[in-house]
Amino acid sequence: MGPVWEDLIALIALILIIEGLLPFVIPHVWKDMFRRLVGMSDGQVRFMGLCSMMIGLLLVFVFV
Repeated sequence: MGPVWEDLIALIALILIIEGLLPFVIPHVWKDMFRRLVGMSDGQVRFMGLCSMMIGLLLVFVFV
């Protein structure tokens, strides 16, 4: 495997670690946030997803 694939695997691993922190450390807060998310409309969820992607792209362009 080349360095690009190794970086991609490391990135996915880091995402999984970060995603798992909240339910591991404070599961009651994670459950409450998930309940709120389920109650939102599709448009609200899409907007949150769009904002997350834009912040991620901004961070990549600024720091990478």
